[in-house]
Amino acid sequence: MSFWEQKKLQDMTSQEWESLCDGCAVCCALKIEDEDTSEIFFTNVVCHFLDSDSGRCSDYENRCHNVPTCIQVTPDNAGQLFWMPHTCAYRLVAEGKPLPPWHHLITGNRESVHDAGISVRGRVVSEAHIHPDDVPEFVVEWWGAGEGE
Repeated sequence: MSFWEQKKLQDMTSQEWESLCDGCAVCCALKIEDEDTSEIFFTNVVCHFLDSDSGRCSDYENRCHNVPTCIQVTPDNAGQLFWMPHTCAYRLVAEGKPLPPWHHLITGNRESVHDAGISVRGRVVSEAHIHPDDVPEFVVEWWGAGEGE
């Protein structure tokens, strides 16, 4: 049995925790909340710190300091972030579900998330190139993101 099948999120080492991230980077896409309905809309605009080729933050250690709206996924909130993709390993493990067959911990290949077409690679634009007022023009539907899917 693998560590993610044996341990609760709270019992994982920091290395085990970090290894769960598949690098899809959907969590790094800017979201817009409808003030009236609280509905969340995803965009294909990503944080300017995201390296969209690797699906990794270019300043991971300082991300929450540099981007105050960055939500740090933790063992305590992983099962409560309804906007996380249903394919997200943090969410899956929190819900007691298995990792998808393309996950790098299954395949041994960090590129498998991209090969499976699950990542944002090739589908996003950095917020550095978009005027903030124009972000609503970039609303998209990401696979497996949000409630009820």
